[in-house]
Amino acid sequence: MKFIIFITTLTLISTTLLGKGLNVYGLGVYDIKFDGSEKNQTTDFRYENRFSNTLFDIGPKEDNFFFLRPFVGFEFTGDEASYFITGIYLEDNLGQLFKGDENNFIFTPSFGFGYYNDGEGKKLGNEIQFRTTLEISYELKNKNRIGLSFGHISNANLGDKNPGVEILSLSYQIPY
Repeated sequence: MKFIIFITTLTLISTTLLGKGLNVYGLGVYDIKFDGSEKNQTTDFRYENRFSNTLFDIGPKEDNFFFLRPFVGFEFTGDEASYFITGIYLEDNLGQLFKGDENNFIFTPSFGFGYYNDGEGKKLGNEIQFRTTLEISYELKNKNRIGLSFGHISNANLGDKNPGVEILSLSYQIPY
């Protein structure tokens, strides 16, 4: 119940005070390994608020790929690990990127850092963790999106050990 109240409060604050953006709700597999070596695989629940405000533009104005924007979020796993994160993302329309014509596919890479508590889950070696994520989403007619993302969380060797974790996630994104 606390989780639902927290999400509702964060959503209301962001939509009221901060203008436009996306609420991203994700469900995925935490500690996925393609070689079968995972030991702590569990469910990953994710919420992100992606703000549409541009922090700064690092490229030509006609190319919106270079507009860096902020996001905040949190993740919880089925084994009680939690991760509170903030960072930057950028997005580009894949049709425009490759063919020059927009389509419904959006590419969204992101980078963030935050506080990690391992709960009963995988020990990642430090409370400070970094996450990189690559996402492709499909924009529906109502402007909501369905996305598939692959992320990596690591402490960048700040701790004594750095096992890292990969997450494969499906998301539903709602603009506000």
